[in-house]
Amino acid sequence: MSKKSVKPQKSQAPFVGLIAVVALIGGAVLYQVTRPSAPEAISIDPTAPPAEAKGVLYGNPDAPITITEFADFECGGCGQYALLHTPDIKKRIVDAGLANFKFVDFPLNIHPNAMAAHLAAACANDQGKFWEMHDKIFESQFDWNSQATTNPKKVLAGLAQGLSLDMNAWNSCFDNRTHLGTIEANRNTGIKLGVNSTPSIQVGGQIFPGGITADQVKQIVDSLAASGITPTAAP
Repeated sequence: MSKKSVKPQKSQAPFVGLIAVVALIGGAVLYQVTRPSAPEAISIDPTAPPAEAKGVLYGNPDAPITITEFADFECGGCGQYALLHTPDIKKRIVDAGLANFKFVDFPLNIHPNAMAAHLAAACANDQGKFWEMHDKIFESQFDWNSQATTNPKKVLAGLAQGLSLDMNAWNSCFDNRTHLGTIEANRNTGIKLGVNSTPSIQVGGQIFPGGITADQVKQIVDSLAASGITPTAAP
């Protein structure tokens, strides 16, 4: 009885591998075509005179203790801190007159849209609405950050308008980069203090990278008060 010869089948692996390579290249090309282009960099005029670092204060300016936050508006951790801990710090510590709270700009270079957000908040501060804009910017972080858009001003302007700001004044301030020097000066202050991450909280002369909870801040403030610093009356 004769045996039928069986022809060896060709392996499909090279063909499958070729399809995978083509798909990978096609996906890369599609990403390059569809991804948003890099936003315009916001840089300081090197000929401008140096600005003074300020920060924005909440609470009694004469409070015996200052809690300082170095933050980046595009930082996800800063957004969480602003929503989870800052309101508690304001209510339990600052409004009680135990300390005041200062926000200091610390935009990171890895966040392309951060500087625009800091400018937006600074321009709102000109009209007495910094903290309202601060909250709105963090609440809508996923709408204006660099993963969402290359035109953050469009979203930020909508937030400003929602706060009933004078939009002519706000747009002029934003477009002219009026507070850019101050924002850079604030960041440089943090760098000189050794700040290298956001959020960073400074209280009692000590800096806590990554932030600390409202309960931990309260413990430190209470400890400082017990050591001889007398809290002032609530503002």
